[in-house]
Amino acid sequence: MGEDPGSEVAEQSSAVVTATFESGLPGLTTAQLALFQEGRLAFEEEEDASDGLGPVFNGNSCATCHVQGAIGGAGEIVETRFGKKNADGSFDPLAQNGGSLIQTTGIGQTSPLCNFTGEVVPAAANVVSGRLTTPLFGLGLVDAVPDSTFLNLASVQRQYYPSTAGRANLVDNPPLGKKTVGKFGWKAQVPSLLVFAADAYLNEMGITSSIFPTDNCPNGDCELLASCDPVPDSQGPEDEGDVDMLKFRDFMQLHAPPPRGPSTPDSIDGEDLFYWIGCTDCHEPSLTTGTNSIAALNKKTFFPYSDFLLHDMGPLGDGIVQNGAGANDIRTAPLWGARVRTRFLHDGRAHNVRDAILAHAGQGKAARDLFANYLFEDERVAIIAFINTL
Repeated sequence: MGEDPGSEVAEQSSAVVTATFESGLPGLTTAQLALFQEGRLAFEEEEDASDGLGPVFNGNSCATCHVQGAIGGAGEIVETRFGKKNADGSFDPLAQNGGSLIQTTGIGQTSPLCNFTGEVVPAAANVVSGRLTTPLFGLGLVDAVPDSTFLNLASVQRQYYPSTAGRANLVDNPPLGKKTVGKFGWKAQVPSLLVFAADAYLNEMGITSSIFPTDNCPNGDCELLASCDPVPDSQGPEDEGDVDMLKFRDFMQLHAPPPRGPSTPDSIDGEDLFYWIGCTDCHEPSLTTGTNSIAALNKKTFFPYSDFLLHDMGPLGDGIVQNGAGANDIRTAPLWGARVRTRFLHDGRAHNVRDAILAHAGQGKAARDLFANYLFEDERVAIIAFINTL
């Protein structure tokens, strides 16, 4: 369980299926498909305190948040990030107060003297922002794109589109012991699906792993954690060690990208307009994976409509400085699967595609202004129709 799916050489499943939001990657072997399905069961499993859940957490299973389209999709849950912008402009994540992510729920009374409750934004915080649950479909393809691709893409943008050029975020990759390109999270703060799984396991469910072996101190109260944690960190990684973390990785790595919806005359026109107003400066239509031991991920071209780079979004930024990303920096959100989304942008403020476009600012302002002020209404409708086929 959780072993490298690429080590399997069993024959490919012969079943012919129509791609859905629930599908594994096309071309998986029978063994790899079994890993994908086993990973989904772990993704849906509800944890409790005996498994190491908490002592503070946001959900007792991954599927609590990732539900739209299918298990693994986006959601409507908006989590809270906070921090303090100092007078000199520097940012303090208020780690001493449990920052910068709020865990909303505690496991409750564990002894007469110990009661774990959900965290609250501390009084010292003057920056508070929401973070919307992101979809996980197709991320194994993104993970399999070489770092050089993103570095080169940023270089090309600087050369040809300097006003909208993004940058790759180089972040610590603990399993590799070096910095690599961040690809995941609203701030491109996570470098791989393995680290993504471990990070979510810790910060969303409060369960440790060999990658992140220390629980979060509730609102920064490490004395409470030391004296009252029902599953102390000294016992090693919680919940069967790293087994579930690897299953989460397998589920995300082997999940197919969202299937495209049917084209319409409007959407066909809208695709041309999408290019023309400059949306593809950031929403890169296609990427290609590198050499990979998993055949379904080996040198595959896919269509996420994102460059996975950080862009300065000006007042649309969330004010949080995190893992090399500045206060105004936001990673370009992939547009594939947009047709099943009900909220958009990092804080979920937009409830439809039109409002999401109109909220663009900073490096997205020029395309936004063309959409809002230059196009006719039927052309705006066409662009929205195109995005709603992705």
